[in-house]
Amino acid sequence: MSVNSRLFGWLALVATLLAIPACSSGQGLAPQSAPQTAAATTQAPSYKLGPGDKLRMIVFGEPDLSGEFVVDSSGGVNLPLIGSVPAAGASVPEFKNRVTTRFRNGYLKDPKISVEVLNYRPFFIVGEVKNGGEYPYKAGLTVQDAVAIAGGYTYRADTSSAYIRRAGKDQEVEVDLDKGRVKVNPGDNIRVPERFF
Repeated sequence: MSVNSRLFGWLALVATLLAIPACSSGQGLAPQSAPQTAAATTQAPSYKLGPGDKLRMIVFGEPDLSGEFVVDSSGGVNLPLIGSVPAAGASVPEFKNRVTTRFRNGYLKDPKISVEVLNYRPFFIVGEVKNGGEYPYKAGLTVQDAVAIAGGYTYRADTSSAYIRRAGKDQEVEVDLDKGRVKVNPGDNIRVPERFF
């Protein structure tokens, strides 16, 4: 075997070895999609906006129209140029579409808008807890977490059940806490009852 053949063989082997890590890590294969933002991964598209939710809206290329806005008690969001846009009961994508349509009708030619929830409306907890009141909502909150945030149960509390009035509803629903963790939504009212001796 000539020196050139041997050299060519070594170069081919080195090239092969260098290519293996790139393939195993996914490089050189199909392009990977860009990572999603935290807002996109934590906000369910089914979440319905309501009074007290704080939104961040970015109108690309229009810093004067961008900012942080709160859904007011009437369920609308007051925005520059276009006034109040209904938000209560709408998902974030639905609200974004409403805003885009409003801006497109006489204000911006091709508006590019991003909307995310910065702070969810608070939840409320009353009854047999040490510090009842209004508290900020956090994603993944359960009734058991809400009780802990409110300082825990009083000695009179029925720790096996609670009553929840969901945001936008008139009736309370009893939930069995012995069966597992019960999810709380933004704006919910939780009542911890007194136990019967």
